[in-house]
Amino acid sequence: MPSASTATPDRAENERVAELLAGLNPPQREAVTHGQGPLLILAGAGTGKTRVLTHRLAYLVYTGRAGIGEILAITFTNKAAQEMRERVELLLGRRTRGMWLMTFHSACARMLRADAERLGYSRQFSIYDQADARRLVKRCADELGVDPKRFTPASVQSQISDAKNRLRDAAAYRGLVESYFEQTVADVFELYERELLRSNALDFDDLLVRAVNLLELFPEVRDRYRSAFRHVLVDEYQDTNYAQYRWLQLLVGGGRGGDAQGGREEGQRNLAVVGDDSQSIYSFRSADIRNILDFEDDFPDAKVVKLEQNYRSTQTILSAANAVIRNNRSQKPKSLWTELGEGDPVKVRAFDDEHAEARFVVGEIERLVEEGVSRAELAVFYRTNAQSRVLEDTLVRREIAYQVVGGTKFYERAEIRDAVAYLQLIANPQDAVSFTRIANTPRRGIGQTSLSRVLAHAGSVGISVWEAACTPDTIPGLGTAAIKALCRFGETLARLKQKADEGVPVGDLLDATLHETGYLDMLEAERTIEAQGRSENLHEFIEVAREFDATADPGEAGLDAFLQQIALLSDADSRSDDEGLVTLMTLHNAKGLEYPIVFIIGCEDGVFPHSRALDEGGLEEERRLCYVGITRAMRDLYLTYARARSLFGARTYGVPSRFLFELPDELTDREEAPSARARSEPVPSWAHAAGSPPVGPSAVSYRLGDDVVHAAFGDGVVTGVEPGGIVVVRFASDGSERKLMAEYAPISPR
Repeated sequence: MPSASTATPDRAENERVAELLAGLNPPQREAVTHGQGPLLILAGAGTGKTRVLTHRLAYLVYTGRAGIGEILAITFTNKAAQEMRERVELLLGRRTRGMWLMTFHSACARMLRADAERLGYSRQFSIYDQADARRLVKRCADELGVDPKRFTPASVQSQISDAKNRLRDAAAYRGLVESYFEQTVADVFELYERELLRSNALDFDDLLVRAVNLLELFPEVRDRYRSAFRHVLVDEYQDTNYAQYRWLQLLVGGGRGGDAQGGREEGQRNLAVVGDDSQSIYSFRSADIRNILDFEDDFPDAKVVKLEQNYRSTQTILSAANAVIRNNRSQKPKSLWTELGEGDPVKVRAFDDEHAEARFVVGEIERLVEEGVSRAELAVFYRTNAQSRVLEDTLVRREIAYQVVGGTKFYERAEIRDAVAYLQLIANPQDAVSFTRIANTPRRGIGQTSLSRVLAHAGSVGISVWEAACTPDTIPGLGTAAIKALCRFGETLARLKQKADEGVPVGDLLDATLHETGYLDMLEAERTIEAQGRSENLHEFIEVAREFDATADPGEAGLDAFLQQIALLSDADSRSDDEGLVTLMTLHNAKGLEYPIVFIIGCEDGVFPHSRALDEGGLEEERRLCYVGITRAMRDLYLTYARARSLFGARTYGVPSRFLFELPDELTDREEAPSARARSEPVPSWAHAAGSPPVGPSAVSYRLGDDVVHAAFGDGVVTGVEPGGIVVVRFASDGSERKLMAEYAPISPR
């Protein structure tokens, strides 16, 4: 029988554990107290996953299942790791310095510092960040004579990074090449790897790759870590890529390509992962949803705990999210529920165009603020950054303070500032600041030394930088290549200035500038999603200029007036406000956040879901992105769409997003006409000039095989009829197949 002295610690421990578990709901408690073996915690949005993770860490220590130094806990960001550490220390009442609570890259770097010599590196290896890596890629490409205009360093680096995330070295990548571009990447990849090793350096991707190599090639190292870590926990498991997956499998045994030899016994693989397959939205960063979907195949003895009680949103919002995600085939079924009440219906609103949509959203923001809602409680989400421009302009005109989270305000984006600099130089050839900004953007062989000589010469003889650039052979010290580059640049600027002097509309001038200077070609050659986003922003800026051309009074038109308007808009952007800021962001940046009132704009097929995702078979990820957006809303949710929209340089007549049709009618309050507020405001003349789409026959009047004609796309044939008044038409001009809303699209029988 134990003495009082031995019973007291047990009683105290039991009290601490009971206190730790108090306040957890049954599934949370089940996840926290799970014993031995693999554990999959499917944590729906807003269900308290961080609480479960931190309480499990504390529970393992409290109950003696693992010491602080015997736990490996992995997060995706340093901020998340620090927050988790602080919360665990509060629960334990002591420091956790010995616990490996860190990001994948930090853990791998620590492993490599201990055993780098085994792989041919010294322990003092350098870690190259993205900028360092890109400079080395550029140097290797230059050494191989790669044309940087055709294959940019960014596009080559992106391919190399993607290969490493899939654990493909240069030789493996070369074995899969299918194009001249990929052949070029393979050449650069091989030289890049040799240069990294010669420099005793690793890039960020290498930290994972080399850590995997270390565990694969050296069983004694693998066994050491398997014995050291009694429990491994991973947050946001749905966001892991193949390299991260492989590293984890080597640490615990099992899984695709894993082994169960060495270290703990098969039944002691204490890997606990937390994630939500419905929030897997980062495939463009090499995240592989199969990692979480196949967890039970990798670990047949895994315990699965579903966290479905939401502590954030109303039941109506959760039911809407459940209804949308239910349409995905690849998923772990969950059904979010809450005790917070039903709440108001999801508000679905339709508008004539993106301007009416923006006026409605800003009008609702004004109304809500007047009713006492803080601007900080309001958020507007959109699929792509380019969509923010019309909304930002409307907010600025109404003098409503806002912030762009995870991005830059439209007129502060580098590509927009570059475009403005070109226009400013065309309007004012004496503008040395604008000349300096764009003289070598895109790269045209005018380096910093040559640029300094141009500026010095202009100052010494009292002429503008434009005049100096147009007569480069008079500038002392310039090489032949720089003189030729400046001549070509000067000729391009002269042609563009002539267009401006002839009164070419600003939209056409900007379009010509971006094409003739090679700026858009530079972005196209980069072959990255980021470059595509910058290109979309520039096409949206062209649309800004075209709107200006269409709406400006005759006495206030022209390039100078346009630049003045842009300068005033940019200045208004910089003002601060003490009463909170309305938040704008892309849906991807919204993950992990929450707001009482959320607007999701641009809910049209081709915008959201994005046309690129439809073309590439990414519809299920777009639907997961919709789920993420919906579940950010706590109290009120607005979903809006426009029947016509100018975006990415083209005016299109769209159909409502298919996600809207997946919402049960009983959960929504739908108004298919523009609001009274939008109708009461004057519509700019350009909107009438663009043409309101004629009202056509309903979809039911069309049948498969019917010949039709579209005002913009020409002749076509009906290849499908879908619910909601949608017809699918294949057009003869380019063979494209488009979904159109028959009631609004400019189509008619032929």
